[in-house]
Amino acid sequence: MAKKLEKIYPWIVVALLWVVALLNYMDRQMLSTMREYIAMDIAELQSAEAFGVLMGIFLWIYAVVSPFAGTVADRLSRKWLIVGSLTVWSAVTLLMGYCTTFTQLKWLRGFMGISEALYIPSSLSLIADYHSGKSRSLAVGIHMTGLYLGQALGGFGANFAKALSWQQTFHWFGIIGIVYAVILIFCLKEARPAAAPVKTDSKPAAKESIWKSFGLIFSNIAFWAILFFFASSSMPGWATKNWLPTLFQGSLDIPMEKAGPIATITIAFASFIGVLIGGPLSDKWVKKNLKGRIYTSAIGLGMMIPALVLIGLGHGIVAAVAAGLIFGIGYGMFDTNNMPILCQFVPGRLRATAYGFMNTVGVAMGAVCTQVLGRMQDGGHLGAAFAVLGIVTALALLVQLTVLKPTTDDMQ
Repeated sequence: MAKKLEKIYPWIVVALLWVVALLNYMDRQMLSTMREYIAMDIAELQSAEAFGVLMGIFLWIYAVVSPFAGTVADRLSRKWLIVGSLTVWSAVTLLMGYCTTFTQLKWLRGFMGISEALYIPSSLSLIADYHSGKSRSLAVGIHMTGLYLGQALGGFGANFAKALSWQQTFHWFGIIGIVYAVILIFCLKEARPAAAPVKTDSKPAAKESIWKSFGLIFSNIAFWAILFFFASSSMPGWATKNWLPTLFQGSLDIPMEKAGPIATITIAFASFIGVLIGGPLSDKWVKKNLKGRIYTSAIGLGMMIPALVLIGLGHGIVAAVAAGLIFGIGYGMFDTNNMPILCQFVPGRLRATAYGFMNTVGVAMGAVCTQVLGRMQDGGHLGAAFAVLGIVTALALLVQLTVLKPTTDDMQ
């Protein structure tokens, strides 16, 4: 029985972290669709630009903390980082239900950025250690579907706020996260890749300093390419998370209670399909060609380009849903392969740190994009801004295909 449990435990880890990923995105996403209800009590949120600032604060704090969060994850117990992160951001979600001023909301969104930044590098590094190349993309992709479903459920924020009140919505989801953190204490276990054997006549190697780790990562040209295409593709990713419900509300002339679910469920469902395609395809393709993971990701980016143009310039519910489906499938294929591609160029002891830097640049670009789109929305040009993001994604695709040339699927 113990051996059987040990054999399936890597997938149990994915299942446990899937729930955390769901809560991670749901708690941050539902604010984007509850804006109208919160604005009834906090008048500053009636301005789209002010709302963009509020969403951007989370992203900027998240970006600054991410590389250090990754460094910590490479050196300490990722289990306890995940448990602590979930506990803190759930407590913040709970407290947001007590806010009465815009300043209070800004402070709490900042604290949420700190706590959530600890999660992704720790969780993806843990999954990568539990899963070898033959199942790595699929395992990472399944975990990512938790983020997508959390995003979709966050799209119902307006519905929850209408039924319960926005305050009670924050309270209940905060409590759920705190309870689940207690469950993880007993169920989640740490794992580290096996270390190379040490000769008996030699002293153990001293642990690298933080700055030496940073130097090793940034001296790698391939990492700069990964950083660029990840950051460039993060812009449309954050744009759809934070502004697609608002775009659909205006372009389709429907209330947020309908626009929010249409936007988030369409993207989340399609991203799930993209993961189911991109994960197994990448794991099989890489056995025949080391660029298989890169090609799979590139197919996803290629699908995102026309989808963004159609999202921004299309008209009607059919065009909106079709564009959302194409974008979501492409994004799922891209997203499920980011950590596996990183594993081809960065050794295991530095992966959480490297992914932390990816989060930093990606989220910083997302923060800029979120605030710019707020101004574009106030000026009536939100749709055109989405179309321009298709050009940015095309640049990311070009860099990805021309620069990355892996020599292994799992750098040690």
